[in-house]
Amino acid sequence: MSSRYRNFRNSVPWLILTLEVVLVVLFYFFFSDDDASRSSISYPAFQDVSHMVIFGFGFFLTFLKRYRFSSTGFNLLIIVLGVQCSALIEDSLVFLLQRESEDGLKRITKAAMSTTAVVISAGAVLGKTNPVQLILMIVVEIIVFHMSRCINTTFLQVPDNMGMMHVHLFGAYFGLAVSSRFSEPSPRTEENASTPKSDLLSMLGTLFLWAFWPSFNSVLAEHDKSKAIYNTYFALAVSAVTAFMLSLLTTKDGKFRMTDIHSAVLAGGVTVGYAAHIIEYPWIAMILGLLASVITILGSYCLQRCLNPALKIHDTSGVHFTFGLPGVLGALAQVVLLVIKKWTELPRLGYLVMIDIGAFCLTISVALITGFITGLILNLKLFKIIPVSKYFEDQFYWEFPHLAVGF
Repeated sequence: MSSRYRNFRNSVPWLILTLEVVLVVLFYFFFSDDDASRSSISYPAFQDVSHMVIFGFGFFLTFLKRYRFSSTGFNLLIIVLGVQCSALIEDSLVFLLQRESEDGLKRITKAAMSTTAVVISAGAVLGKTNPVQLILMIVVEIIVFHMSRCINTTFLQVPDNMGMMHVHLFGAYFGLAVSSRFSEPSPRTEENASTPKSDLLSMLGTLFLWAFWPSFNSVLAEHDKSKAIYNTYFALAVSAVTAFMLSLLTTKDGKFRMTDIHSAVLAGGVTVGYAAHIIEYPWIAMILGLLASVITILGSYCLQRCLNPALKIHDTSGVHFTFGLPGVLGALAQVVLLVIKKWTELPRLGYLVMIDIGAFCLTISVALITGFITGLILNLKLFKIIPVSKYFEDQFYWEFPHLAVGF
């Protein structure tokens, strides 16, 4: 390996150990769980969110044929470190802002949901980042996401469950901004391709995410949890049906394309998350699911051929059209539904609309700016471990006893 790149073994263990020691010490001073017996969230609901984040995203990102160990392994590393950082920051904000303390199960559920932002961002740079860069990205993004959500809930008076739904938007655009600072892989490289076996594993992750998404959208809702669940389910169902239809119509040979199904079937859950608890009729959620699937498949076609090459952005997992565009659609749909619901309260309606639009714009702006800065930091010589030629390679990080290939 070139001397320009730091040794993997000499940097990662000590960074992880140092971070974990700091977390343990800070947990000693800040974290308490006096109200665990009176949790407002059931353990099965927490399990659903945990399964979605660990199993769902863990398999969802395994489509690269030579990066499956890293996709699942690093996803677990992101989650276990991210949840600790998120819970600590949440507790620190409670202490600093003199808020009422929440029960421990609710805090750890919110921490797992917040970590979704980092998992989504990691999908944009999948195969191009090393563990050192991922760990730094975890810490920075978790802090910035909590700051963004704190501004939305404190100053813009956005409900906490609504503020959490910005996690998809934040993760997608933060990841895209970070990815813009990484070198693009060679167009001739075959390492970032998929195989039928890797696509099947990735589809397994999609099924986990699809099955548990109603819990994700409803777990923090204080009222109308059942309404959030069935609206999310109907939106997911219609987006899945639409994905199959559009995939068949947009292929040259008239066959289903696995990449379309892989991403578009989840779009309804992302879009309807903002308004799942306030939608009165299922047909509205179904329309949102249909539009979400359309914008995902058409967006993937346009972005991959037009926008991404022009901006020099290589989005490995397609997080822009899987989470970013449906998130934008969901935020706009929330504003439209608010106007329809409150149209008789004209003096107050303008204020409410501006609050929602302001929260949406703030989330994207903070994600893009801080993501770009984070990308610049991660590409400093101090944090580089692998050259571009070693992108998308499991064997650089993981032991393969059955292979006699050395690095």
